[in-house]
Amino acid sequence: MKYHRLNELLDLLRPAWQQEPDLNLLQFLQKLAQESGFSGPLSELTDDILIYHLKMRDADKYAEIPGRQKDYEADFKTALLRARGVIKDDN
Repeated sequence: MKYHRLNELLDLLRPAWQQEPDLNLLQFLQKLAQESGFSGPLSELTDDILIYHLKMRDADKYAEIPGRQKDYEADFKTALLRARGVIKDDN
């Protein structure tokens, strides 16, 4: 499973970094950390932060968070009824 995350991070990092070839890797990682709102030392920047930020970097400000779309309900009442089991999923 570790290799899956590594491959995902590299697949996301490569095209983003190619858009800024004048930065070395640490400069680019620092830029990503700042963009994501991370303010700690670079050594504490997690791969989860990088993966999430790279996925959402060019997305619309109001775009759905990856992995959350399946749980999305536009209507609060429907969400509440579904959570209580009144409305059953078709699965």
